[in-house]
Amino acid sequence: MIPTPVINHTLSGAILLGFWVAGLFFFRFWKLTRDRLFSIFALAFWVMGLERLILTIMTPENEFRPYIYIFRLLAFTLLAAAIIDKNRKG
Repeated sequence: MIPTPVINHTLSGAILLGFWVAGLFFFRFWKLTRDRLFSIFALAFWVMGLERLILTIMTPENEFRPYIYIFRLLAFTLLAAAIIDKNRKG
């Protein structure tokens, strides 16, 4: 049987990779279209990947661990702001 921390780190690494790959896709779309929506989406996904990396590195006993979720709040705020910005342009 595989120890639980190994599985958790493996899955966190896969999620991290998914966020960064999604950011690369949006960055590629931004390079093609120069649309600000894609650049902000790329940045938001990279911030979520950074948050996942920090959570993976930190120990579960660390008392500052809940403050790491501010990165996730920032990422979702960026996503909402990008969508609002795109829809306000008429």
